[in-house]
Amino acid sequence: MKRPHVICHMMSTVDGKILSVNWKDEKLTDTFAGYFEKYHETFTSQAWMCGRITMERDFSGGVQPDLQPAPHPIARNAFIGDPNATSFAVAVDAHGKLGWETNQTGGDHLVEVLTEQVSDEYLYYLQRQRISYLFGGEKEVDFAVVLEQLAALFPIDTLMLEGGGHLNGSLLNAGLIDELSLLILPLADGTPQSPTTFEVSDYLPKGPATRLYLTQVQQLDNDVVWLKYQFKAA
Repeated sequence: MKRPHVICHMMSTVDGKILSVNWKDEKLTDTFAGYFEKYHETFTSQAWMCGRITMERDFSGGVQPDLQPAPHPIARNAFIGDPNATSFAVAVDAHGKLGWETNQTGGDHLVEVLTEQVSDEYLYYLQRQRISYLFGGEKEVDFAVVLEQLAALFPIDTLMLEGGGHLNGSLLNAGLIDELSLLILPLADGTPQSPTTFEVSDYLPKGPATRLYLTQVQQLDNDVVWLKYQFKAA
């Protein structure tokens, strides 16, 4: 199977928490977010991927989709909204809930990952917006299938996985991550039930813990530590 090289790039507290809403220091949070973007740019990639909740909170602005009746039944085939796009933001939106003002975010063309349960009205909406989409399965998303399609349909060789914990955990559990880039922030959170870097959903059969191989340790300003791992021994 040809698929993109997947690099999971995340930042977390020392206890693995990833939700900045608990940190209560806006200036410090903005500083750390700047680190996240800066070190994202050290990788050469054509796409980045987040889940619906992250996309809605940080990128879509909470826009609601303008649903209208489709003029005809729509086949569950992939749709290319911009055949000339060279960089991509991949939104995992299994049930088709996200709305967008345009077909790009931050200059990157939007690609929605859906299941076949989404409505014709939502597919018609994406087509009108010229937002690309593909299907990861009938009822649940199969990320191996998704990655294979991303490589086949778009010029994506490397994908940055920057999801919520459940999205990251799904790819981890399926053995689909090649590298981990983790910024450890000098914060201890301790918030009960707050998401961590990797969360495997209850409905998935949980595989064994994944062995990682350290390739880099770098101390940054403001007591941040940057760790890089490979998922296979060199």
